[in-house]
Parts: sequence; C-alpha cells; structure tokens
Amino acid sequence: MTGGNGQKILLGISGSIAAYKVATLIRLLVKQGHEVKCIMTDAATHFISSLTISTLSKNPVYKDFFSEDGWHNHVELGLWADVMLIAPATAHTLSKLANGTADNMLTATYLSAKCPVIIAPAMDLDMWHHGSTLANIEKLKSYGNAFIPVGYGELASGLIGDGRMAEPEEIMQFLTTHFTSTQDLKGKNILITAGPTYEHIDPVRFIGNHSSGKMGIAIANEAAKRGANVHLVLGPSNFLPNPNVKLTKVKSAQEMYEACQSEFETYDVTIFSAAVADYRPMTIASEKIKKDDNEMTITLQKNIDIAYTLGKRKSSRQVLVGFALETNDEEANALKKIHKKNLDFIVLNSLNDKGAGFGHETNKITIINKEGEIQKFELKAKTAVAYDIVNEVSKSLNKNITNQ
Repeated sequence: MTGGNGQKILLGISGSIAAYKVATLIRLLVKQGHEVKCIMTDAATHFISSLTISTLSKNPVYKDFFSEDGWHNHVELGLWADVMLIAPATAHTLSKLANGTADNMLTATYLSAKCPVIIAPAMDLDMWHHGSTLANIEKLKSYGNAFIPVGYGELASGLIGDGRMAEPEEIMQFLTTHFTSTQDLKGKNILITAGPTYEHIDPVRFIGNHSSGKMGIAIANEAAKRGANVHLVLGPSNFLPNPNVKLTKVKSAQEMYEACQSEFETYDVTIFSAAVADYRPMTIASEKIKKDDNEMTITLQKNIDIAYTLGKRKSSRQVLVGFALETNDEEANALKKIHKKNLDFIVLNSLNDKGAGFGHETNKITIINKEGEIQKFELKAKTAVAYDIVNEVSKSLNKNITNQ
C-alpha cells in the first residue's frame, strides 16, 4: 500500500466500553480521506448505536449475515478492504479470531480478509494478563496480525493497570505508520539485544530483573518492517518477535555476549536494549541450596559489559545504540555511557516516569547523541517509541555515509 489517504478501512467493533472511542476514531479516519465500513458484534451495539456509527462513517453498518437488505457477503467485505482494523477487540473476540470461530459477521469476515489485519485490544487488567489471552495473542501474531499495544490507566472496573484500548490518536499514528512505512533500512544488517538475563545461583534460583523484552522486540519488528535483516538476541521473555525476525534465545549474560560477538563486524547497526545483569554468582550450586541458616552469602563476580566490549571493536561505518535506565542524574550518567561505550546515541528511560520502564506497554524516552544533542519524547506506545528510535538509527546511518 502506498500513500496516506484514500485507503479502504474495514473497522470491526466488538463489545467493550471502549467502543465509545470509535466515534472519534471514525471521524479522524474520514477526515483524512479514508473510506470506512464498519462491522459490529451484537454486544457492541449495547455500548454505541449502529446509527451513530453509520452516520459518522457515511456507510451502512454490517451486523448480521442476513438483514432486510438481504445476504451480506463477508468474503466481499474481506476483499474490499486495504486494511481490517478490529477496535476494540475484547478477550472473547480475540479467542474467536485465534481459534477460527466464525459465528458472527466480524469473525467470519476476518477469516476471509486478504488484507493486513490490525488489532486494538481492550479489556480489564486480569483478563489482559491471563494466560489464555496471552496465548491467543501470540497465536494471532503468528498468523501475521499486528497489535496496537494497550494503554495503562484507570479501567472500567476501577482497577489501575494495562488493558485500556489505545486512544484514537494513537491508533491513527499506528495506521499512518503502516500506510507510509518506508524501506529506508533495506539490506542493512541489524543486531538487537533485548529482555533480561538470568544468572543462576542453583538449578532453581537466579539473579535477574523485571525486563519483559517488549521494547527490544518492538524495535526489531519496526526495523524488519523497514527492510532490515534483523537478528534479535533475546533473554528469557514471554514475548516473541514477528516471524521475519531472526531469533536467538539466550539466558545468561555470557550466552548473550557469545551470540553477539562472533559476527559483530558484519552488522551495520547494533542496538543494546537488553537489561543485562551486571553480576553473576562466582559458583553455581549443582543442587538446590537448602535453607539451613538465617543468612546466606553469595559471592558475585562482574559480568562482561557487552556494549563496552563490542564498542571497542566498532568501525566507522557501524552505528551502536545503547539504553540507559536511570533513577538520578539521568542525562549526565547517560552521556558518560555514550563516550565510555563508543555509542552513536543512547536511549534514556526513567523509572521516575509513570507508565514507563519495565513491563508496561508504553514508554517515555530521551535520545541523546554523541554530540550531546537531546531529544525528549512524550509517553507513547512502545511501537510508536520503536518508530522514533529506528528513525534515529536511519539518520545515524545516513550521517556515517555523509562523513565517509
């Protein structure tokens, strides 16, 4: 698909309180020149009327296979669309999509769609984190569907956490990126580290951290979408990249280093987004350590600093990107890391920012380059943050070409 306007968008709406946001979303889509047709589940009509949807979209709403107008052909709708957007997508609808349950107009059309499918989930905190929901999402991703990350905030239940459907403006940004994505990294070889490392104490215990790997995975997916050959070295994580990303799974810092160092010189770009453990136990017990005393002492030794070690081997044509998670003197500490590790720029996260850091679907970053220039970004979905980071990678590659 090319161009940002005039796309045919098939919008599937399922039964969530977040359906009220769809009115604003449709207005934004129509204002940008897109043609919008909508399918609603029966449950969705309890949250927003089909009259409202049809008025805003300027098209009739499809709800059933049969109506007074006759048979509605879900296959034709699937063929008509340039993209199918399902927003909000409830846990119930995700389950049907993942398992091929074609018992309503929306799910039947999904199974017939030949176009890209983008899904914006919406549900309560516990439903979002339930194993069955996560399994359905991974299954749908394996079919090539794209997901717009949920937001963090107050939910309909009154709980605070992940599960909110992305705001209409965020969905528009995701669609715009989808429609206008470039191939500015075509042919470039990019190495990315992501996730935590686990340093074993004994067969059942380890030293680790709360990194989920989501940010690094989002960067890998974005770079691959823009034509790069991406190799993701991923520590222990419940999440996976898109199938077009080469994946190497590791556990310890040493394993991550070994996976990165052997072919380091062949990469045009290396992005160190993993949260690598700084220390590991001096010895690993072969059996589970028994609880004998009130205290236990573990002697730790320093792990290899992967970015620092590989940074010493960097050539002038290569771009190196680091990450820093700081709690104090953030920018000053980040600048020190740039020079120490021979980075082109560093992505600074702060644990002081609500909704940023480990585990969230959102992030708030500051990018600082080796010239000391600082760019601050607002809190965004991690997919949107990945877009900003990859843009900076592309600029750095172009700068290297200019300077050669």
